Amino acid sequence: MSNAFQLSEDRVAILEAADRYARERLLPLARRMDDEEWWPDEEFRALGRAGYLGITVPAALGGAELDLFASGLVLQAFSRWNHALGLSWVAHENLCMNNILRSGTKEQIERFVPPLCDGRAIGCLGLTEPGAGSDALGSMTTRAVRDGDDFVVNGRKLYITNGPVADYCLLYARTDPARGNRGITAFVVDMKTPGVRVAQKLEKMGFRGSQTAELAFDDCRVPAANVLGKVDEGVKCIMSGLDLERAVIAPICVGVAERALDLSIAHAKERVQFGEPIANFQMIQSRLAEMSALVDTMRVYNYYCLSLMNDLPPGEGGRGEVHRVSATSVMYCADSMNRVVDHAVQIHGGAGYIWETEMNRLYRATKLLEIGAGTTEVRKLIIAKELLSA
Repeated sequence: MSNAFQLSEDRVAILEAADRYARERLLPLARRMDDEEWWPDEEFRALGRAGYLGITVPAALGGAELDLFASGLVLQAFSRWNHALGLSWVAHENLCMNNILRSGTKEQIERFVPPLCDGRAIGCLGLTEPGAGSDALGSMTTRAVRDGDDFVVNGRKLYITNGPVADYCLLYARTDPARGNRGITAFVVDMKTPGVRVAQKLEKMGFRGSQTAELAFDDCRVPAANVLGKVDEGVKCIMSGLDLERAVIAPICVGVAERALDLSIAHAKERVQFGEPIANFQMIQSRLAEMSALVDTMRVYNYYCLSLMNDLPPGEGGRGEVHRVSATSVMYCADSMNRVVDHAVQIHGGAGYIWETEMNRLYRATKLLEIGAGTTEVRKLIIAKELLSA
């Protein structure tokens, strides 16, 4: 598979190794994950032993000591073959672990990061709520009240990827309601803590093997030592984390679109109608040409975004060029993935509409990336705001 963006030899090796691993180990899991919403716990934890957890973590803590770009390449490769597991991987790897690495104290990093690297622990991010989606900060109702050496947490978090299987949750809660968005704090919560429970596991249209839940926190006591960053300054972690999240979520779109294009080319060559392969028909060729152009431009912009975000300092983000580019990357990649996979289903005809086919699985995945990590509409607002404020 050619790269329109010129990757270094080292980056090509990372992408190819992850692609090979995913094809051999993760693709065989995909059908069952989709059919049964089954979670391959052993295989996910084995990613740690294989060196695919802790991509951005220093070697001294058990990580690969690579950069955000490498993390994006791994996700791109994983998503070609098993996008549901890719989504769970990035929720663990970036939304939880990388945020702890960027914002935690030395003691917190040494306590939480190694088990997240070697697969002993699985992480999730607790931000959105039943009444707080696009307005995740302004509408947040989950409260954390100081009580001695602890904070007592009460509230609900909804649409939490890895929620049913997580060992740690990077949780955001309001600690000073009078200060609005400046009164939110980040916590690392052990999911075995009394008062934490999975209120419901959610069944989804796509990404079905990636476990999603509503989490309930009822008088859950979290040690003050588990505050990530400073009390009431969680917004810094949120905004920086959201820019990174958008940058590293986009590779899922690239991987899915690449797979849809490859499947469509193969099908067009094999499917015979009117005495010849449908690849000979100009209407099919037109769709393939548009798909190819979209995949190439998705890949290039995604790589540009990853390179720009690579050295984003902790606490930075939420404004400026990185804010605009990360929103643009996931907006364009999600929209383009939707168009690519729509073409692909049309090329496959009836076979693309049957539930158990891989193409149908890809098609059902297209909508989530236009909603998660900030909807397409929110992304457009971010882009326009940065353009107009320049």
